[in-house]
Amino acid sequence: MSSTAVTPPAADGSAGLAELLAACVGDPARVSTDVPRRVAAAHDASPYLFTPQAVVRAASAAEVGALMAGARTAGLPLTLRSGGTSLAGQAGGDGILVDVRSHWRTATVLDDGLRIRLQPGLTVRQANARLARYGRRLGPDPASESACTIGGLVANNSSGMNCGTQDNAYRTMESLQFVLPSGTVVDTAAPDADAALRAREPELHAGLVRLRDRVRDSAASRATVERLFAMKNTMGYGLNSFLDHGDPADMLAHLMVGSEGTLGFVGEAVFRTVPLLPHTATGLLVLPGLAEATDALPALLAAGARTAELLDAASLRVAQQSPDPVDEVRGLRVERHAALLVEFAEDSEEALAERVAAARPVLDRLPAVTGTSLVRDAGVRARLWHLRKGLYTAVAGARRPGTTALLEDIAVPMERLTRTCERLIGLFDRHGYQDAVIFGHARDGNLHFMLTQDFDSAPEVERYARFTDAMVDLVLDAGGTLKAEHGTGRAMAPFVRRQYGDELYDVMRELKQLCDPHGVLNPGVLLADDPAAHLHSLKSVPEVDPAVDACVECGYCEPVCPTADATTTPRQRIALQREIALATAAGDDERRRALEADYAYAAVDSCAADSLCVTACPVTIDTGAVMKRLRAERHSATAQRAGNATARHWGTAVKGVRAALNTAHVLPVPVLRAATGAVRRLGAGELVPTWADDIPRGGPARPAPRRPAEPKAVFFAACIGSVFAPEGTTGGASAAFLRLCERAGVQVTVPDDLAGLCCGTPWQSKGYTDGHRTMATRTLEALWRASDRGRLPVVCDASSCTHGLEQLPDTLPESDRARYAALRFVDSVVFTAEHLLPALPEPRRLNSLALHPTCSTVHLGVDGALRTVAAAVSDTVTVPDNWGCCAFAGDRGLLHPEITASATAAQAAEINGSSYDAYASCNRTCEMGMSRATGRPYRHVLELLDEATA
Repeated sequence: MSSTAVTPPAADGSAGLAELLAACVGDPARVSTDVPRRVAAAHDASPYLFTPQAVVRAASAAEVGALMAGARTAGLPLTLRSGGTSLAGQAGGDGILVDVRSHWRTATVLDDGLRIRLQPGLTVRQANARLARYGRRLGPDPASESACTIGGLVANNSSGMNCGTQDNAYRTMESLQFVLPSGTVVDTAAPDADAALRAREPELHAGLVRLRDRVRDSAASRATVERLFAMKNTMGYGLNSFLDHGDPADMLAHLMVGSEGTLGFVGEAVFRTVPLLPHTATGLLVLPGLAEATDALPALLAAGARTAELLDAASLRVAQQSPDPVDEVRGLRVERHAALLVEFAEDSEEALAERVAAARPVLDRLPAVTGTSLVRDAGVRARLWHLRKGLYTAVAGARRPGTTALLEDIAVPMERLTRTCERLIGLFDRHGYQDAVIFGHARDGNLHFMLTQDFDSAPEVERYARFTDAMVDLVLDAGGTLKAEHGTGRAMAPFVRRQYGDELYDVMRELKQLCDPHGVLNPGVLLADDPAAHLHSLKSVPEVDPAVDACVECGYCEPVCPTADATTTPRQRIALQREIALATAAGDDERRRALEADYAYAAVDSCAADSLCVTACPVTIDTGAVMKRLRAERHSATAQRAGNATARHWGTAVKGVRAALNTAHVLPVPVLRAATGAVRRLGAGELVPTWADDIPRGGPARPAPRRPAEPKAVFFAACIGSVFAPEGTTGGASAAFLRLCERAGVQVTVPDDLAGLCCGTPWQSKGYTDGHRTMATRTLEALWRASDRGRLPVVCDASSCTHGLEQLPDTLPESDRARYAALRFVDSVVFTAEHLLPALPEPRRLNSLALHPTCSTVHLGVDGALRTVAAAVSDTVTVPDNWGCCAFAGDRGLLHPEITASATAAQAAEINGSSYDAYASCNRTCEMGMSRATGRPYRHVLELLDEATA
């Protein structure tokens, strides 16, 4: 246990605050008081908005302690922010916002996966990925696991669909390392943790003992705590800690769980894990009504159902509106129906079969209207779960522009679940929330309900206030809790006293005073004496662009965004557009100009435009596509004509670039750097990169035309392999693919005029729409002829180019799109896995291979084929736990190398922590990006297969 408190200089204005905070951290560049950075960081998944006065990226517990001291000196509150996916307002504040995600992503698996040590910036999905190889996972399984972080999981005492109250964060946490507002660092894994706490913080230690005895000695307090925490309950502080633990250090550690950043900062947590049950059977049981659904729960749970998700009639109607509804709801005339999505899971097929057989009599007795079948097929199961998880998408995506999607959660005793559901539906009708739906974790009496709300008018805010008051009455009258999973935040802080009573509320107030006597940490969160606190600082959501207006600012996009640690995320790009619109409407020209000037680089130019964000977004917003459109909108007519001319003379342009690269390699490096730097300063920063030593020479010419008698495919060799030479002397991916085809006895056609054809990605990425259309017309017509009007598949040897070919028809008029609908584009790794590998000689195998999938292999869904080819040449294939898009993005990594450096930092460190026989990917510029990041020679996986079978 140590103390990290410092006495920083006093703050005076934004410059003085920046100086004060810079003294608290190792690198002043991690402190920002600029308007754009503060505004971008302000937005989270909640309906509240607080703009901080400063944003700091802390990198150690000592820095966090120093920042807490700095906040005291400045007289400002301090809020800790990790994933920003919390829904109740606990992740935002108007003082100092401390980012504890960017530098906090370490995971250490312990005891063969039985335990794991985690820092707060790692997402739950990333943690589980590290545990999966041991057949284990974290106990909490929140639906937001792809984006919510360990920091939020601890701060909110997360649970989820399967874990109940026995495997939540509180129950599975073994030890914590946390920083108190005084600067004291406590590690409860240390054998002397309690003695050290008593020595360092005697008043806190004694106060915890006093509060423990106060709660234990009151029969009424004990009864209230035991009743509320028998359910899922994240309302207020976890007072069950005073009953469950005796030592103050253990009590304090468990009080930190669910404290929402108001008592201290958790820098590290050790969790006990639970088994990963890979064998599952799932069924959607549609029942006549809510009563029948809830009546079925006890028998289903007794029969071993591990999951039981409730969907009300409104949810089923929403599910029916899906383009491809599941059979259980297709054609169903939904009246007062309800459904249970149940799942049985075991560690073996045999155990699952026994479990399902034992449950069959229970299932057969249910009054199900569409049957009680359970399915094991992964694809069918995924569709059933998509129905449940897609409710948020459907309601949020269909809401009126300018409104906010609110997702609330409550819990009530099981015997009161039906009545609570029915009365909630009555409240929706009474208060005009016709689009509201109810779903939730029925096995725990935990209901989620979703509604859409406009906060831009006083009558609408008053309607929300009336509904909230009525909902509070309903839940508390049922003996329930107002927050089961999502945390108290600001949304329910005014109602904590009512749920717990004056005595226990006073215990909470004293706990807060003991830990945070100056009230620095997250004031207004979890505890609030203002009865209208939940109605203040509500977020305005102006319409800015139909392509992004559906954004709910949930943050699911951020973990997959390669620029998250460098500039902005998709959520922030959209939030900044909204802030520009609000500044414009308010006539605040100074703020608008500052935001617009920053947006050009921080949002538009730095975006890798890889569109991984759309794969994570619950309302399918493609922010990358929006940024490409914004690039197009700022091009002049002259620039568009130049882009179009380049498309018309592409073969000549590629020859020129190849010649320039080869010439550059014989010129002195200082001369090249000076020349390219000067050109960039003249306004060509988005066209000409600063010269770097690792830029390759020009590549070989693209393959000559081939017209075999019985071709199996058309080979479209990507021009990127001609622009940039490959690692080594094998001729690159296209030459390797053709040799592999010859070796396997597979004939392929190479189209005429290939040198002048392209997938169109360079024009699409840069926003040269005229050139993109010109290239699309030429390339698709050539491939239409070469493929015999779509009879033959078109195979491309660069994954981003395969993806680009798939998108080419979208640039054309509808009539032309229909003409080319028969064209089939296949990536070379897929074609190789399916058609070449079975016919090739047995490869000579490497011992180990580091593999880099690309953002395009994700979009194409071909990661499996890529791994298959890699496994054919190596005994061990490793995809880094920290894998992500490299952000090289064609030439983006050349034009803005800082973006690729940031995007690849974690995976490069992981790769360089081990040694591999080879390094592979499936796209030339991604290979360049990873070679630059790691200093290791990345090559196309087909080059390795070619060598292994030669």
